Amino acid sequence: MVTEIRTKGTMLWFAEAKGHGYILTETEERLFVDRDGFVDRAAPVGRCAGLPVELTVSERDGRRIAVEVAPVPEEARRRARRRTRGY
Repeated sequence: MVTEIRTKGTMLWFAEAKGHGYILTETEERLFVDRDGFVDRAAPVGRCAGLPVELTVSERDGRRIAVEVAPVPEEARRRARRRTRGY
């Protein structure tokens, strides 16, 4: 029986030409991910090191891999209000 675990991680790198890369999970496990492992096949383009992602840890051919990988949406940053001087 294969158990799948949903967790968070960070992209280490992804090579577009090769179609694969690696993710570091919260528990510091380094997992392989291929282009088909991304939700909607939305593999990262360009620099992706440090990109926070959510993923499912699965097992294929006796090794653990990342599947159903999706970027974590950035929270909208609040801007500081501009103070006005009471002239």
